[in-house]
Amino acid sequence: MAIVTALGGVHHLRLTVTDLETSRAFYQDVLGFRVVAESPGSPQDPAVREDPDALYGGVVLGNDTLILGLRPVADPTDRFESERVGLDHVSFRLGSLAELREAAERLDGTDVRHGTLRNLPAFGIAILSIDDPDGIHLELTAALE
Repeated sequence: MAIVTALGGVHHLRLTVTDLETSRAFYQDVLGFRVVAESPGSPQDPAVREDPDALYGGVVLGNDTLILGLRPVADPTDRFESERVGLDHVSFRLGSLAELREAAERLDGTDVRHGTLRNLPAFGIAILSIDDPDGIHLELTAALE
């Protein structure tokens, strides 16, 4: 028997980012998150960057189903590596294949790095891979109709 037997869905994610304003704009403008809470201090202040009560100098974003924290403590030259131990990617579910197709069309008119829409029939989904400003791999996913 598992130690934890009533695990629910993901409550929140926190991503370490290099530039708070660039990442905030991406998650708001591209993925539709809204600001839920902001640090009362500057991320350049070491005391703020180490204080969980000050959100580590970051911002908390949300949508109808997820809370997403951005923690601006990474070295400005650092980039995400999916091949290292830790996170490979985060996948966000869309409501329909039509919504996923529309997102793909809209992304084509931007400078956001993204792949092509791919059907994965073995899993019953279609996916569209995108990268955030730090190269963190994200996926938009919808059920195949």
